[in-house]
Amino acid sequence: MYFNVFGKKVSRAQWKQMLNAQKNRRELIAARLDRRELFKLGLLTSGGYLVAKSGLSAWADGGCDPGTCQLGCSPTTTPFVDPLTISPVLPERQLSDPGFAMAPTVCPNSAINPANGLPFEGRGQFNGVLRPGTDCFQFFNQFPPQKFFIERMRQNTNFRITSDPRIPPQTIWGFNQGGTDPTTDPAIFPGPTIVTRYQTPMLVRRFNELPSGAPAGGFGVPETSTHLHNFHSGPESDGGPCRWFFRGQYFDYYHTMQQAGFSFDFPPNGDVNESLSTLWYHDHRVDHTAENVYKGLAGFHLIFNQFDTGDETTGFHLPSFFSTPQFDVPLFLADKLIDPGTGQLCFDTFGFDGLVGDKLLVNGKIQPFFEVQKRRYRFRVLDGGPSRFYQFFLTNPDNPSQSIPFWQIANDGNLLPQPIQITSARIGVAERVDIIVDFKQIAQTFGATRLWLENRLEQTNGRAPTDNILPAGQIQNALVEFRIVGNPVADGSVDPATGPRFYNLPSTTPTPRITRNFKFERSNGQWAINGQFMDCNTIRFTVQRNSVEKWVLENSSGGWQHPIHIHFEEFQILSINGQPPPSSPLVQTGRKDVVRLEFGTTVELFFRFRDFRNDYPMHCHNTIHEDHAMMLLWQVQDVGDSNTEP
Repeated sequence: MYFNVFGKKVSRAQWKQMLNAQKNRRELIAARLDRRELFKLGLLTSGGYLVAKSGLSAWADGGCDPGTCQLGCSPTTTPFVDPLTISPVLPERQLSDPGFAMAPTVCPNSAINPANGLPFEGRGQFNGVLRPGTDCFQFFNQFPPQKFFIERMRQNTNFRITSDPRIPPQTIWGFNQGGTDPTTDPAIFPGPTIVTRYQTPMLVRRFNELPSGAPAGGFGVPETSTHLHNFHSGPESDGGPCRWFFRGQYFDYYHTMQQAGFSFDFPPNGDVNESLSTLWYHDHRVDHTAENVYKGLAGFHLIFNQFDTGDETTGFHLPSFFSTPQFDVPLFLADKLIDPGTGQLCFDTFGFDGLVGDKLLVNGKIQPFFEVQKRRYRFRVLDGGPSRFYQFFLTNPDNPSQSIPFWQIANDGNLLPQPIQITSARIGVAERVDIIVDFKQIAQTFGATRLWLENRLEQTNGRAPTDNILPAGQIQNALVEFRIVGNPVADGSVDPATGPRFYNLPSTTPTPRITRNFKFERSNGQWAINGQFMDCNTIRFTVQRNSVEKWVLENSSGGWQHPIHIHFEEFQILSINGQPPPSSPLVQTGRKDVVRLEFGTTVELFFRFRDFRNDYPMHCHNTIHEDHAMMLLWQVQDVGDSNTEP
């Protein structure tokens, strides 16, 4: 006797094996076993696949029954039923706030909380172990904090990713606005947008109030480390993967808010040409980053200064952030999978290649719409992962054959020297692009009344995109629908076609002190760098403070692509496969903090290392690959080493 299962003819024995595989796999997910534990139990092969004897290997062929979590199995949803959500700005707090009853200190507050036996503050812990006398804030007395913020990490069991009645409320983990009452100040995704200014030092206190016990959906761990990607900060505030802290603790993150070079070549405030603008913060807990970010622990952090002011009547005259309505809008892209049985977000912790979802969320909503006026807007587009690459276009769904241009003004939070006109932009996980879209001009030139921000880059698994560009106008690829309404309105922003010029790029002519070589490769079912896996107890090499280095990154992993992120300092791409980086159409010039290692790619990067000391990570930002060991730790000290292949 045979059964037809989603177009496949299977025997009764195969059908029972599928059901058993699903049951076993759900139990292992609920048990929260990680990669290392699966190897110890003999359930994982050296190639990184679940062994057949475990009764788990049939999972991928089990169809779309309740309990599955795979591409193509999510319930059907209707697009463009919800307006785009714009996260609130995190409010400033005073030191008199009860959340600061224990005042911030230069060195960690290691006093023991009698309620849980842990230090009140998680700073000073490394991989869960207290290291007394470590992680004191660098430059704290030189730049004492002037602005203070609070966030609380909590569970929200009533979060809506769509108002489509087929999808119930979700359970997420997120950040709130610092209030103590979860009913009036719930956790949200994306988290509140943190808005700061250069030359105004700040501190944000984060409380870990995540729940204990088995997490909803069987994924996520309640220990966290919040990384400000990719600010120029000391490791004690960087939120690295090994500096996670427990539920019931708080952690103070302090930032000087000075541009790079403030203590060396551009005192006292740093090089204004190295100003950052569009950053984001996210969980970075070693081995579990993908799960925790997927569950909602992420948000935007925007930085303004005397040129990028947030007011279109001043400085660079970019569309205003501080206006009503807002013409400077962050867009957080994230793709999800939904359990066809429960309607809940699901995460397959055994999908070691990566996770690609079939529900496209923008700012926490499935395919929202956004009413825009006939004028210029600035959109800060972020690929929030965990594994999908995007190549997005502006598409007129009423005339998909039109090629509609827009302007790119920034890479990875760094304004380019000048705007570049493009018709599409490609980003890997954690990359950002800031774009200017002129809806008045588009309405006049193309007759459009609505536009889709559309992802047309095909990707069928977590390994990599296929590089196939899909035809325009397919509704399942639309990220957000812009609805152009009303008559033209006043627009005080500058036309990118006529200006402005932004910051100058730092020179890449200084001779590097050393060239270091890194191979990103597949090894024993995991991802390695130079043949080694991530280890919190191993510092792989030492960079000399106030020096210049060249790093050569090579993708030797075969059928995978890797968006590689280096913490702490921005880099400039010297070459890609021996050729200068393209300035158009897929812009890779300018300062960046993520580089896409596409198939067979070798890139050369130019770095300056200034100001702070101690350890930082480098890792793949396909967060599944990161959690499966494609990461290393390095450090900055006054004397560097000569290790060319760490």
